[in-house]
Amino acid sequence: MKDLFPLFLVFVIASHWLCFRLVGAIDFNVANYGAKGDGLTDDSIAFLKAWQAVCVTTRGTPTLIIPQHKTFMLQPLSFQGPCKSTTINVMIMGTIIAPKNPKNWKWVNNDDDESWVKFDGIDGLVINGGGKIDGQGAPWWRQSNRPTALRFLKCDNLKLIGPLTHINGPKNHISITSCNGALLSRLHIISPENSPNTDGIDISTSTNIHVEKSTISTGDDCIAINSGSKLINIVGIKCGFGHGISVGSLGKDGKYATVEEVHVRNVTFKGTTNGARIKTWAGGSGYARNITYEDIILIGVKNPIIIDQHYDAYNILNNARKVDRGSKAVKVSDVIFRNIHGTTISKDAIKLDCDVIGCTNILLEDINITSLDGEIPHASCNNAQGSCISCNINVPCLK
Repeated sequence: MKDLFPLFLVFVIASHWLCFRLVGAIDFNVANYGAKGDGLTDDSIAFLKAWQAVCVTTRGTPTLIIPQHKTFMLQPLSFQGPCKSTTINVMIMGTIIAPKNPKNWKWVNNDDDESWVKFDGIDGLVINGGGKIDGQGAPWWRQSNRPTALRFLKCDNLKLIGPLTHINGPKNHISITSCNGALLSRLHIISPENSPNTDGIDISTSTNIHVEKSTISTGDDCIAINSGSKLINIVGIKCGFGHGISVGSLGKDGKYATVEEVHVRNVTFKGTTNGARIKTWAGGSGYARNITYEDIILIGVKNPIIIDQHYDAYNILNNARKVDRGSKAVKVSDVIFRNIHGTTISKDAIKLDCDVIGCTNILLEDINITSLDGEIPHASCNNAQGSCISCNINVPCLK
């Protein structure tokens, strides 16, 4: 965790700096490139023309302005880099919406049918403002193949600073993929509790990612940390309904997966299905290690602490029996759950369901979880090794 401290200081300083106008900003207002902002007209081409001007300029800090009091409808498109300036600023003050009907979606310059709006290969990208991004995802939720609303691909030193509101993603609201160095702060991410697979923030193959001071209530994970992720710091999150903050799932279809150096701190889970969760598919390989969840408040959470090495989304959905996929598994080790207090709606507050290779060096410390009626809940435990210190719940396989 010492390696994260200098980065953390940079992020804190940056978050204060971004509250003001960037010095030397040169504005490129999408309205000046033909965007109507009436919520009905397709403004995609106007946005791309403005982006082209932003990306090639070498004067000052080029800033794409999305003005307030207007609603811009965009088809799926990609803001493509690299750009000539070392810093590119996007100020979202108005509202961006997707087409309501999936049948009316037309991919403009984005050959990635898995995303609606994509920023690709742009270093030093800064997005801020108090606007709104509406993925209009409800018609998509009945379909199997759905796009991520906002994807950042290969965008190093990214900053996404609110107060920015993101609602109703067709699938994930925000995906961070193959990025090195990112700050996500002061975001409000909201979709209905019954909206499937609408993760708030999904992180994969990325390093040095810091998420802070945000509220997330969606139909799936508040934040999901997937394979290839390292040095992930999550602090000051309020997670409403949804599936909690998850490492994984990892190892699907027998794949090799890795996650390490994840620190989740100062989080409130209210009415979520899960709280602190690690989930891996049976039959996978790789590792999830050096993971800490600490200073957690629970309010009516179903599964406050859970490690599931037999995760199978299909069987969970259909309430089926878990399938034995042999002796392979993603190794889970060096995990700390510390200072976790609050209430659960379940009789089993702690579930450590590990595979035959086991979960090793698991530490539970200062755990105080009660049911809503004040009773002490139980813990279920399988093939886990480690210690339980100052726990009000007996965890039978830990010392």
